[in-house]
Amino acid sequence: MTKKITNTNKKPVQAPPLKQAVVVEKPPVLKDPLIPAWLYEFKFQAIIVGLLAFVFYCNTFKHEYALDDTIVIVKNEYVYEGFAGIKDILTKDAFDSYYRQFNSSNQLAGGRYRPLSIVTFAIEQQFFGAVPKDKVDSVLERGMTYEMKAPAEQKFLQNMATRHVINVLWYMGCVITLLYFLRNIVFKDNSIIALIAAVLFTAHPIHTEVVANVKSRDEIMSLLLICATFIYAFKYHEDSKVKNLIIALGCMFLAFLAKEYAITMVLLLPLAFYLFNGFSISKCFTATLPYVAVVVVYAMVRFSIVASMNASSDNDILNNPYANADNIQKLATKISTTLNYIKLLLFPHPLSSDYSYNTISYKTFAHWSVWLSLLVHVALFRGMFYYFKKKHVLSFAIAFYLLNLLIVCNIIFNIGGTMGERLIFHSSVGFCIAAAWLLYKGMEQIKNAATGRMALGALMVLIVGLYGFKTIDRNTDWKNDETLFGHDIENSPNSVLVNANVASSYVNRSEAEKDTVKKHADLRTGIKYYNKALEVHPTFVSGYMNRGVAYLKLDMPDSAKADYDKAKQLYPNYPKMYEVYYNLGVCYYLSGRVQDAIGIWQTVMKMEPSYILAQQSINTAVLQLQAAQQQAVAPQAAAPPPPKP
Repeated sequence: MTKKITNTNKKPVQAPPLKQAVVVEKPPVLKDPLIPAWLYEFKFQAIIVGLLAFVFYCNTFKHEYALDDTIVIVKNEYVYEGFAGIKDILTKDAFDSYYRQFNSSNQLAGGRYRPLSIVTFAIEQQFFGAVPKDKVDSVLERGMTYEMKAPAEQKFLQNMATRHVINVLWYMGCVITLLYFLRNIVFKDNSIIALIAAVLFTAHPIHTEVVANVKSRDEIMSLLLICATFIYAFKYHEDSKVKNLIIALGCMFLAFLAKEYAITMVLLLPLAFYLFNGFSISKCFTATLPYVAVVVVYAMVRFSIVASMNASSDNDILNNPYANADNIQKLATKISTTLNYIKLLLFPHPLSSDYSYNTISYKTFAHWSVWLSLLVHVALFRGMFYYFKKKHVLSFAIAFYLLNLLIVCNIIFNIGGTMGERLIFHSSVGFCIAAAWLLYKGMEQIKNAATGRMALGALMVLIVGLYGFKTIDRNTDWKNDETLFGHDIENSPNSVLVNANVASSYVNRSEAEKDTVKKHADLRTGIKYYNKALEVHPTFVSGYMNRGVAYLKLDMPDSAKADYDKAKQLYPNYPKMYEVYYNLGVCYYLSGRVQDAIGIWQTVMKMEPSYILAQQSINTAVLQLQAAQQQAVAPQAAAPPPPKP
C-alpha cells in the first residue's frame, strides 16, 4: 500500500479575513463598595421602577373617563367599531369622528395625526365588544349621565376601568425601557445614576395627567418608542446587524404615529452618537441619515391625511388662546409661560388639568416673569453648548429638555393651547437626567463616602415619598370629570373650560336628585358657573346651549330660548339644533303656553321640514286650542246678560 506523501514545504492557503463589526467598547461599570452589588443589576432596578409605577398609580384602576377621553374614546365611532374602525383611524385626523358629529372640520393648527394609541383603544374595544357600524350612532347619542344606571353604561365604565389598568401597564413598560436606555447609553459607566434618574421620572407627580387620563397614552407610547429607537440605533453601531437598524427605523416611525415628538430625534440622535459613542461630527450626521428618511416618509403620510384648519377656528380662544392678544402680548406670554414648566418640575404643586383661556393672563415685556424666563432659558442654551464641548452628559440632558419643549411652547409651533402638564412628559426626561447627576455628584462632595451614600439614600427616600404622596393624592382627582374639575376650579377659577365643566357636572347631578329643592339648587349652581364661563368667553356656543338645558330643567323656557337663539346665531350649523328647539317647545307646552309652543315647533319645521314629530305636535296643539276656544264660547252664550246700569 502506497503512503501518500504530503509536501510539508508548501505554505497553507490563507482564507480572506472576515469583515469585523465595529465594536464600541463600553467603559467598565464603576461599582461603589458601599452600595449593594445587586442594586447594579438591571433586573432588580427594573423591578424597583416598575413596582413604583404600579404602586403610585394602582388607585386609578377603578377610574372612569375624564377630560379628552370624551373626544378620543367616548365619542369616537371608529373606536367603538373595534378592528373594523382601524382603517379609518389610520387614514383620518385623530378628532375626525368628533368634528363630524358637530358638523365641523379640523379646528386645530396642523391637525392631529396620532393614530397609534387610538388603534390600541379600538383593539381593546374589539375584546370588550365591538359595535357594528350601523348601530354606532345610537351608542353615541345615548350619552353618559351623572348616575350610571343603564347596563350598557355600567359596562362602558367597567371597560374604562380596564383601560386604566392597561394604561398603567404601558407606563410600567415605558419607565423600564427608559431605565434600559439610561443604563446602556446615557450612564454606561454608572448605572446607579441611571436608576436615580428613572426613579425620579417614574415618581414625579407632573406625570399624573399622562397616566391617569387614558387619552394620554399617546405620550407614553411616544416616549417608549423614542427610547427604543435610541437603544436599537446604538445596538446597530455596536454589532452592525441590519436587523437592529430596521428595528430602530420602525420604532421611530411608530413613535411618530404616537405623537410628533419623534422629530427631535433628528438632532438628539447625532448628539448622542457624539457624546456617548465618540463618533466624529461628520459620522454622527451620516449615521442619522436613515432616520431623516423616516421623517420624510412620515411627513408624506401625515400631510396626505390631515385636513387644513377650519378658518373660523383660529379666532376662537378655546382653540387659539392668543386670539385676543396683540403680537407683543403673544410673544411675551409664550416666553413667560415656558417658565411654568420649570416651576412645576421643581415644585409640582398645585397641579391642574387645564391652563386654557383665561387661566394664564396675557403678559407684556414689562412683566418680570418674561425676563426671568428669558434669562433661565438663555442660560440653559449656553450651558448646553458649554457641556457639549466637554462631551458631558449635561449637554444631552439640557438638549433633551429644550428640544422637546420647543415642540410644545407655541413659539415655533401653534399647539392650540397655552400649556399642559402632559406636554412636559418628554422634556422631564432631560430634567431627571440632570437632577440625578447633580444629586449623585453633590453627595460625592461629602468627604466621608459612607455618610455621602447614606445622605443620598435618605434624600431619595424623602423625594420619592413626597412625590408618591402627591401622585396618589392627585390621582383621586382624575376619577371622572366631576371630581377633576370640582377640584381644579380652585386653582383655575377663570378658566372657561373648567367653569363650563363644573357647571355641567352640577346639571348632570340634578338628574339623579330626587329632592326637588336639591335638584333646583344643583341647577342654579350650574347656571352660576355657566354665567362665569360666558362672562369670560361671550361667544362660547356650548356654554349657551348647556345653560339653556339647565333653564329648561328649571321650567324657564324664555331664558332657555334666549340662550338657544344666541347659540344659533353664533353657530347656525350646530348639529340637530331642531331637536333642541323641539324640546323647548315641549317645555312651553307643559307650562300651559300652547301658542308659544306652536310657534317654536313651526320654527323647527323650517329648520328640518322632514321632522314629523314637530308637525304632529303642532297638529295636537292646534286641536287643543280649538277645543279650548269652543269650550270658552259655549258657556258665554248661555250666561245671563250683564245687569243694566
